Amino acid sequence: MDVRRRLPTGSVRPPSTLTAGEAPVQQQQLKASDVLPLSLYLTNGIFFVLFFSVAYFLLHRWREKIRTSTPLHVVTLSEIAAIVSMVASVIYLLGFFGVDFVQSLVTRPPGDDDAWDAEDDLLQEDSGPRPCSAAAAIDYSPPLIVISSEEEEEIIRSVVAGSVPSHSLESRLGDCRRAAAIRREALERTTGRCLAGLPFDGFDYESILGQCCELPVGYVQIPVGIAGPLLLDGRQYWVPMATTEGCLVASTNRGCKAIFASGGVTSMVLKDAMTRAPVVRFPTAAMAAHLKLFVEDPINFDTLALLFNRSSRYGRLKGIACAIAGKNLYMRFSCSTGDAMGMNMVSKGVQNVLDFLQSDFPHMDVIGLSGNFCSDKKAAAVNWIEGRGKSVVCEATISEEVVQKVLKTSVAALVELNVLKNLTGSAMAAALGGFNAHASNIVSAVYIATGQDPAQNVESSNCITMMEAVNGGKDLHISVTMPSIEVGTVGGGTQLASQSACLNLLGVKGASKESPGANSRVLATIVAGSVLAGELSLMSAIAAGQLLQSHMKYNRSTPGVSKTGS
Repeated sequence: MDVRRRLPTGSVRPPSTLTAGEAPVQQQQLKASDVLPLSLYLTNGIFFVLFFSVAYFLLHRWREKIRTSTPLHVVTLSEIAAIVSMVASVIYLLGFFGVDFVQSLVTRPPGDDDAWDAEDDLLQEDSGPRPCSAAAAIDYSPPLIVISSEEEEEIIRSVVAGSVPSHSLESRLGDCRRAAAIRREALERTTGRCLAGLPFDGFDYESILGQCCELPVGYVQIPVGIAGPLLLDGRQYWVPMATTEGCLVASTNRGCKAIFASGGVTSMVLKDAMTRAPVVRFPTAAMAAHLKLFVEDPINFDTLALLFNRSSRYGRLKGIACAIAGKNLYMRFSCSTGDAMGMNMVSKGVQNVLDFLQSDFPHMDVIGLSGNFCSDKKAAAVNWIEGRGKSVVCEATISEEVVQKVLKTSVAALVELNVLKNLTGSAMAAALGGFNAHASNIVSAVYIATGQDPAQNVESSNCITMMEAVNGGKDLHISVTMPSIEVGTVGGGTQLASQSACLNLLGVKGASKESPGANSRVLATIVAGSVLAGELSLMSAIAAGQLLQSHMKYNRSTPGVSKTGS
């Protein structure tokens, strides 16, 4: 017995139900009044007249019976007909706003009695409302989730009741898509909220199992725009940016245009090392200091590096920096990680070293594999000063003609604004790594499009933007220095179809076969170059007084508001 959720009226049939050569046909929207043989206006008039006429007739007859002492229960044929008419008109008038129910009975599809009866049973057994019944007016149609057996229905009830953990559905069913569908249905019944607007179909749920997302019930759509071409180190890149902020892609694209017209951007990767810093504790501060001296001694580095490097083909220990807080020691391991972002890689190497040190320092108590001295996904001075991931600097010289014609401002205005806003203003705010206009905007958009960890936008957006007049004050030299860009081209979200396509667009998909780590380093320079383009365009808009007009034009959905802003 199949139980199917009915699609809203007026939706397009799924492609699977179309015959060969048949195009999708929009079903005609049915009205509740379509069930009546006459028009709704005429039917209402008939029943109103019938009700009052019959009521007057019966009251008149009962008055005569009381005058003549005739028993009221003795009725004639005309009185019986009047009573029946009265009951019929009352039923119609009471159900006037419930004609939709009559429609559901009249338009029941033939041969589907079992499915409807089964659904009615489910409605009576479920304690919560059916949330998607109210979504019929939405333009999009919810996915057709099929509950194909009593077994699946029983699983849904068990998940709702809490007897079956939702996280165990994939292993229990052996089908990730089916598990997500059941979890989604159970969630709707539990919360009484409809998820019709959250897409379900068209996604490979097997691809995220065990690496990207747990307990999936659908996926979120984010539009991807293209900025470019970005002329970087003599090559052209069309940069994918996933964002819901209007004006961001357009602004970055304008910056790319100005850069292209001025000869492009040059970049340099200054450092490439991911970090992890465990925290260990000793009975005394002296013992902690002894381990610090041991770890930082160059004589012992080769031994520790050998142990660390055993954990991976690509992970190579580059250095260890220590900091003491009383009896506690923080050891910040830095290592290269190939084309992976490398958090798991460095963590495995650190664990190998800790296991070795435990034998020589038996009083060492490992409190945590990460002690926040790394520092991951938090604003931290150690990343700003020492770097984390890829440290990149990009620079470009924009000609005076391009500044005036493309950016609509002047070199002097940009230099002055950069000093007062990005440098002095950020200092007044006690900014930590935030000496820029909006680096995080571009970093986040590129990260989401290419499958990076969006939370690492925190430290990856560390950036200082510098501008100065050159060539006798005619041209503008602009640079961005970003010490902690954390990116990878393998692992995590980079293997998902959409994100992999964006990496392929940039020419950095997967691991580099010629030089391990080359693809991730190129991606880091693309991020920095895109930030430079975004900085250049936004600062120009502010200097020219165009910021508000641009956002009112591109970041508003109401046409009237857009016209007012322009």
